[in-house]
Amino acid sequence: QVQLVESGGGLVQAGGSLRLSCAASGRTFSTYIMGWFRQASGKEREFVATITLTGGNTTYADSVKGRFTISRDNAKNTVYLQMNSLKPEDTAVYYCLARTRVVITTTPKDLDYWGQGTQVTVSS
Repeated sequence: QVQLVESGGGLVQAGGSLRLSCAASGRTFSTYIMGWFRQASGKEREFVATITLTGGNTTYADSVKGRFTISRDNAKNTVYLQMNSLKPEDTAVYYCLARTRVVITTTPKDLDYWGQGTQVTVSS
């Protein structure tokens, strides 16, 4: 299992930047697919970005492509989300996700661990 703690959120003006960090504690951080999701007030949680085990492959939501960059440092058990050119619509609570696959009686199942979230507010 893994525990996740997000940090780095805050209030920033439109066009500014923030870097979110997700610190993981656990035994097998390097075996987890990592991702970021966000949830704006009154809206559903949405996908932002993912990164594979070694950081070689990343995916992004269309809304953040070219502005956000996800990375991971397995030696530090940390995943990052660099957010540039922030827009008011980026305002949300950002959640870190760790996902691993387990097999129970030959049936694979994804096991998700979520952080508590960090607030990002972008003013216009």
